[in-house]
Amino acid sequence: MKYWKYSLVLLFITCLSHVGQAQEELSDSTFLMQEDSVVFFEEVSTLDPNKSAVFSAILPGLGQVYNGQYWKVPIIYGAFLGLFHGIRYNHTLYSDFNNALRAEADSDPNTVNPFPGIEESRLRTIRDRYQRDRDFLIILTTIAYLINIVEAHVAAHLHEFKVNKSLSMKMEPKFESSPLFSRSMGVSLTFNF
Repeated sequence: MKYWKYSLVLLFITCLSHVGQAQEELSDSTFLMQEDSVVFFEEVSTLDPNKSAVFSAILPGLGQVYNGQYWKVPIIYGAFLGLFHGIRYNHTLYSDFNNALRAEADSDPNTVNPFPGIEESRLRTIRDRYQRDRDFLIILTTIAYLINIVEAHVAAHLHEFKVNKSLSMKMEPKFESSPLFSRSMGVSLTFNF
C-alpha cells in the first residue's frame, strides 16, 4: 500500500516537470519559429562552428580568419614558432650529446668526443634531459594545435551572442581610513550594466 502512494506521487511530479518543460519550449520565441506545426531553429549567426574547426585543423589560424578574428593569427603562429624553435634546439643538443656518448662508448680511437671533459654517466644524463625536453615540447605543440581548433569552434559559437555596449568594468586603487589601521589600501572594482 505504501509503495502505491509513493509511485503515484512520483508519477505526478514527473508529469509536472514535463508540463513545465513544454511551457519553457513554447515561451522561447527568440530562437524558435513555428511553421505548419513544425518547429525550426532560427539561425542567429552566419558562421558555421564545424566549418571553422575544420579550417583550423587544415591550417592553424584559418578558422580564426573565417571567424573574423585576424588578431589571433600572429599569436597562434608566434606560439608555434616558439615551440618549433624549442623542439629544434633540444633535438640538436640531444643529437650532439648522443653522438658524444657513442664516441665515448666505442673503442675506435678515430671517433672524437666533442665534449672531452664530461664523463659517460654525465653525458647520458644530459642527453636524456634534452630528449625529455624535446618530447615535452612536442606534446605541448600537439596541445596547442588542438586548442587552436577548439578555440576556433567555440569562437564561432560565441559569435551569435550580443554584448551590451553599456557593460563595463572599472578597476582602480582605493585608499581608506579605518579605526584599526591608519590607512588601508586595496582595489575597487565597479561594474556597470
